[in-house]
Amino acid sequence: MSYYKHIEQEDREVFAAIEGEEKRQAEGLELIPSENYVSRAVKEAMASSLTNKYSEGYPGKRYYGGQEFTDQVERIAIERAKSLFGAGFANVQPLGGANANIAAYFALLEPGDTVLGMDLSHGGHLTHGHPVTYLAKLFRFVRYGMKDVETGEIDYNALAETARKEKPKVVLAGFSAYPRQLDWQKIADIAHEVGAVAMADVAHIAGLIAGGAQKNPFDYGFDLMTTTTHKTLRGPRGGLILVRSDEALAKKIDKAVFPGFQGGPHMHQIAAKAVAFGEALRPSFKIYAQNVVDNARRMADVFTEGGVRLIAGGTENHLILADVFGSLGVTGAEAETRLDEAGITLNKNVIADDTRKPLDPSGIRFGTPALTSRGFSAQDCAQVAALMLQVLKTPAAVAEAHGAIRTLALAHPIPDSYQ
Repeated sequence: MSYYKHIEQEDREVFAAIEGEEKRQAEGLELIPSENYVSRAVKEAMASSLTNKYSEGYPGKRYYGGQEFTDQVERIAIERAKSLFGAGFANVQPLGGANANIAAYFALLEPGDTVLGMDLSHGGHLTHGHPVTYLAKLFRFVRYGMKDVETGEIDYNALAETARKEKPKVVLAGFSAYPRQLDWQKIADIAHEVGAVAMADVAHIAGLIAGGAQKNPFDYGFDLMTTTTHKTLRGPRGGLILVRSDEALAKKIDKAVFPGFQGGPHMHQIAAKAVAFGEALRPSFKIYAQNVVDNARRMADVFTEGGVRLIAGGTENHLILADVFGSLGVTGAEAETRLDEAGITLNKNVIADDTRKPLDPSGIRFGTPALTSRGFSAQDCAQVAALMLQVLKTPAAVAEAHGAIRTLALAHPIPDSYQ
């Protein structure tokens, strides 16, 4: 009988879709850097009876009765999150990374206030103030970017000049498509010089920070961090807000999340976060985090050796941004489709100063969190990168590559647990 036996019995249509996705994940390779595989324990928490419970408020201060065990699980999640990141305070209720960022803005800003954040085309995120978002109607966003696209160096002098000129209330550091490490100390110093809050959105690298493979912004004076709980942290899809030490700021964050922005928290999701945080506190997670970085560097080397230009010249974290149009004459959309046909999932992505449109840009973005969760070594990742180049350079090679990729995938099954 299937793992989803009750769905199979009661709803064949949904069951068929789930089974199809299970097969796709098992037989293909996931290279989208914001995706990963949760353990069976995390899945079980997500499917627990906690999904039945409304729990508006916070532990010990709920608006409904029957909260003995919801309080218990939320407190576990909070304490584990604090331990992972060296935080004084943690709010585990945000439903996603965007929710976490929006709640943080609401806690820190009034309409019309200024935020200084990374430009989307240089690696930032939509919630960092892109004009298509409603956030850009509420707040005023100004941007910084790379000084040198070939090395990935941020123009910290320009960042400081903009901060002094624009007097932002928040200086936001973080990214969704930037392959290098940020100089947290420089950014924190610039923020505090102009009286701004230093805020880090570490959604992509939270697991690398927790595992010690990347620097922790709190060690360099950042005031708060927002993150997702999936991606490199390998938990359920959700959000998290961390405050380094300012209790007054933590209270503002709590009020902004509830009742300011969200209603009842999803307690099954919070239980799953607690389980994932517990997994990330194990010594084995440090090995995982470092392997993610090492594997990404190996893939970047193969692409460079294959004649593909990489934005920022390579990677220092879990992701790679490749200019496939400029290097190979293949658009990002074409590359995504062709690789998908070969069993490799990644995403098209704009590159810095891209002249092409977002739905058919010049670049692709890929990374190693999910491959590493399946036990791929640096040598395995080099083989994957070589197959990717084969498909990108020779369309007729798709069928042959698909067989090799399926063999690699089946040799590295998705694990049920992470010890």
